Amino acid sequence: MTRVEFFFNVEDKLQKLAELSEKAIAKNVKLLMLTQTNEAALQIQDYLWRLPQQFLPNHPAHHPLAAQTPIIVDWRVDEPPHDEVLINMQHPQPVFFSRFRRLIEVVGTSEEEKIEARIRYKFYRDRGYEIKNYDALGRIV
Repeated sequence: MTRVEFFFNVEDKLQKLAELSEKAIAKNVKLLMLTQTNEAALQIQDYLWRLPQQFLPNHPAHHPLAAQTPIIVDWRVDEPPHDEVLINMQHPQPVFFSRFRRLIEVVGTSEEEKIEARIRYKFYRDRGYEIKNYDALGRIV
């Protein structure tokens, strides 16, 4: 069953995504990041490529090298290229979330994001998924 984790009150989502990406690459784990919009996906892609202290290669799902790329960042994915870790920033949750070994929800500080996250949280909980919660500093809540 998919392991579900929520990171709440994340003030700097780009930095949190970079941290999660760095950890995944160190463990040789592939990530799929799903955003709400194409603009958000492009912003994350650009941020990850420009980090001076680490190399976080990423592409959109339709890129020819997507299958060999450790980090996929996109807003529309018909067929996920792997089933390792999904970082979801979409509402509602993608229909294929349960095929992943691990699902991470990154929730910002806005009231709208928190309301949408509560709906997704309830969805997962009501279906029997075990959920771990972390505050912005990564501590278990």
